[in-house]
Amino acid sequence: DDGRFLYVPCDADEQTRQATAAVERAFKDGITRQTVRLALVREGKSTMEDEEWPGGAREMYREAGRPLTEELLRMVRAQPPMKELSTDEADQKETENERQLNKMLPPDVKAEDIWDFDGSALITAKAAGGPSADVCAMVFPNTDVKYLNDIQSMDEQMKERLFLLVNPFWRNVDSWGFNILAPNAKKRAQEVVFDDDKFIETYVMLRFSARGERCVALKVYPYDWQLYAYLEDDSRSYGGNIVEEAVRLGASKDEPTSAQFTDLLNERPEFKMSRNMRQINRMM
Repeated sequence: DDGRFLYVPCDADEQTRQATAAVERAFKDGITRQTVRLALVREGKSTMEDEEWPGGAREMYREAGRPLTEELLRMVRAQPPMKELSTDEADQKETENERQLNKMLPPDVKAEDIWDFDGSALITAKAAGGPSADVCAMVFPNTDVKYLNDIQSMDEQMKERLFLLVNPFWRNVDSWGFNILAPNAKKRAQEVVFDDDKFIETYVMLRFSARGERCVALKVYPYDWQLYAYLEDDSRSYGGNIVEEAVRLGASKDEPTSAQFTDLLNERPEFKMSRNMRQINRMM
């Protein structure tokens, strides 16, 4: 397990840097279609904090989905590998100049709403050195057939360039239940999204609760899932609150379950007492 050096990002900036590195590694390995699932964190907030979205998907997109994706696309550099060199010296120089511009200058990032009422959008990054390194991300697509059409269309347009799905509202092909208005939607989703290892998950940060503990599952390409739980450090405080550190519990080849986390927590002496009991002990 080579992913034991990974860390849980404490804020949006750290998450963006970690996701950028994972996306770029995968792209260099030839993976041009990727799924990224970011922890939806507002600017200036900690990844440990529980966010509430009374405005639903539109608020999630406005406050987190869009700014996080825009920053990710500003940082990602996805220059396709050099093709067989031309014998024309001028062509070689022009290609190298484009690559240097793409490395040095940030892309022009723009967002275009797909459907405003469900917070979905297409965010594009036009590379400074030319279109060969352009990047596109679809944010918050869901199981409506329209998104399958849009994904297929963008897939054809982007060719060998990087195309991301960011926080799609599905987990797997079974998310497409039977729809009398679109009886072939599940089959089409399999073909458009899942066949041929399309849109594999290259970066995922999942936050959830297991046995009353705040837990994180982190997938950072090319490493296995890394599993963590937050534990209070009684020797440190900030702003009157005890600092919590992410303790690594282990790793998993597949996406972990709550039951798997519970078993790992039960094996660790520092989590022998529940979170509530630890809080009560500190007050005594």
